[in-house]
Amino acid sequence: MTASSTNQQAKEAYFTASQRQLIWARFKRQRAAMVAASVLVVLILSGIFAPFLSPYDPTAAGRDKDYLNGAPQIPKFCDKNGCSVRPFLHGVTRERSLATNFRWVETVNEDERRYIQFFVRGDKYKLFGFIPGDIHLFGADEGYVHLFGTDSAGKDIFSRTLHAVWTSLQVGTLGVMISFVLALAIGGVAGYYGGMVDSVIQMITDAIRTVPAIPLFMAIAAFIPPEWSAETRFFVITAILGLVGWPTLARRVRTHLLTERNQEYVLAAKLCGASPGHIIRRHLLPSFTSYIIVDLVISFPYMVLSETALSFIGLGLKDPVNSLGVMLQNVTKADVLLNYQWYFIPVIFFVVLVMSFVFVGDGLRDAADPYSETRK
Repeated sequence: MTASSTNQQAKEAYFTASQRQLIWARFKRQRAAMVAASVLVVLILSGIFAPFLSPYDPTAAGRDKDYLNGAPQIPKFCDKNGCSVRPFLHGVTRERSLATNFRWVETVNEDERRYIQFFVRGDKYKLFGFIPGDIHLFGADEGYVHLFGTDSAGKDIFSRTLHAVWTSLQVGTLGVMISFVLALAIGGVAGYYGGMVDSVIQMITDAIRTVPAIPLFMAIAAFIPPEWSAETRFFVITAILGLVGWPTLARRVRTHLLTERNQEYVLAAKLCGASPGHIIRRHLLPSFTSYIIVDLVISFPYMVLSETALSFIGLGLKDPVNSLGVMLQNVTKADVLLNYQWYFIPVIFFVVLVMSFVFVGDGLRDAADPYSETRK
């Protein structure tokens, strides 16, 4: 096959490709976005399978009472006694010391080995919320293994971090879905009808955009009954994030529909007797589906940031719910900064999660823009 025929086939494939195929082809050429997408997939899968991947229950039921504020334990293959094909941990003795103001002092016993085992039985859980199980990816043959250390209650930070990532992703997903439905409905009506209907809807949109978020949540937190369960608080916070996050996407939907509603295919649908709801749902909105998807991906980090910020200042989720915002509450103390630096490990996951969404969103936005390559 000659080079000219190969080029001809490539051109034919380009001109006959669907919009989704063109976006994917342009997205694959962006290395940073592809790396971020791979990291994001790993984090999402880690959150989904957190009960299996984490060795212990992240709540108080799985805490290690003998290892409070314990440092991370790094598995080894070799020590002074030789090497092993299986990873192991050394035994640790802890005691309070007067020289360190009664803080824990650890003494490592290098003659004691606790081997790491895989696919072990442990705390019971429900995968995906309904599949019961008790098999965990790894554990120790004796005692506990804490890869990221423990907190002041003895809870495993590694297990809490994986569950926190999943909780934050759930909040972001539900919040984005609520705002997405509202934005399509409200923005679609405003853009299709225009005139007085558009003016009234824009006044409502501007009013919601001017409401300050933090005072709003402070007022809502003051009225939330203290006897509410963690699940109820979770859904309330998620719903509120969605209810205040729709105006930006609604404006974009409205702008697009205002420019598209007078196109010939819309007039043809009207002449055929199609209802306004049918025209908006089947003709106008699909005409810029790729841009809506991009907006959804870009909205995710802002939802996660909002949940984290609210939980961080005590207005959002609280224990026993594990979210990144709840875990970040522990790093505000000077004592943690000076003595328990492993509390900052969830911060790394939070930064990586948000940055991955940002890079993937930017990559999709450039890939969905047919003029992005011309501008470059």
